[in-house]
Amino acid sequence: MTTANDNASFEALTFGLQGEIFALDANCVREILDVIQITQVPGADQFVGGLINVRGRVMPLADLRVKFGMDRPPNGDDSRIIVIEIDLNDTPHLVGLLADKVFEVTEIRDSSIEETPDLGMKWHPEFIKGIGKRGKDFIIIPNFDRIFAA
Repeated sequence: MTTANDNASFEALTFGLQGEIFALDANCVREILDVIQITQVPGADQFVGGLINVRGRVMPLADLRVKFGMDRPPNGDDSRIIVIEIDLNDTPHLVGLLADKVFEVTEIRDSSIEETPDLGMKWHPEFIKGIGKRGKDFIIIPNFDRIFAA
């Protein structure tokens, strides 16, 4: 995924899931909320098994830990809901994402992003757009198109 323009970068919101650092394009983030009441949907897939009401607007709540095969401990004091806007079938949708912790908005250089290794990954590589590096930390960049299409 390294590009010819080593100066290209994007602003990313970094967040934690089970001790790993993830990042998503900050332009798709609409707001960050404390965890609010979640209405479970009987028979729904565990990935999007709940709904939340944000100022009168009902939206699905996704748990990326399900797609990445992670444990799902109860929400803690640092848990947050990241409301993002994504395009599904060329239609914008608001979706809440559960996060164990939200860190910061930071710049990630395109030249620091590498493709997902084929070996040694504990997650489905098709759900990962790339692995970024910032200092000594690795930052996982999810592929939301594939995650929500699956």
